[in-house]
Amino acid sequence: MKKKWISMLGVCAAALFMFAGPASAHVVVFPQQTTQGTYEKFSVRVPNEKDIPTVKIKVEIPKDVEISGFEPMPGWKYTVEKDSTDLIKSVTWTAEGKGLSSTEFTEFNMQGKVGDKANKIVWKAYQTYKDGSTVAWEGPESSDAPASVTKVMKGNGDEHGDMHGTANEQEETATDDESASSSTLPLYLSGAAVLLSLISLILSARKRK
Repeated sequence: MKKKWISMLGVCAAALFMFAGPASAHVVVFPQQTTQGTYEKFSVRVPNEKDIPTVKIKVEIPKDVEISGFEPMPGWKYTVEKDSTDLIKSVTWTAEGKGLSSTEFTEFNMQGKVGDKANKIVWKAYQTYKDGSTVAWEGPESSDAPASVTKVMKGNGDEHGDMHGTANEQEETATDDESASSSTLPLYLSGAAVLLSLISLILSARKRK
């Protein structure tokens, strides 16, 4: 009986890690909610989910947003690709040193204007490792390698295009908090499921005594 109980605990723990992993181990662009016509700071959060370093990350810029600038990142250089109208359609950050180790993550920041008629911004990203392998984060939300999506709310016509305005900073903070809450929800649900399973096992063991 004791061995069976320990085995069940192992299964529960494995389930916890299985649900927790996908919730936090992919490339995400923040904020995950914005407003039509606003000027926004976008942060590309890149975790390293392999045992070898990440040395390059490419992000495709959707037509729903016009990116105009990038924040310098020590240890990384970036290059941009433009279309025939001189709009930026992709950016690639390449490590100048060792890159991201298996226990590290970083954020690359850029700024730009959200389209006046945008509904959602789908960010396709491509993460390259030191061994030359690449993970394409471009699938639907339900896939193993989902693209990050920023939802776009309708504008009210009061946007002034000030990247440093207090109202915009408050909105950014609020949406980041919402994003963090949504990304950790699967972890909390998994933890609750494990706890309920443990309680059930304990009660069952007591009944058999």
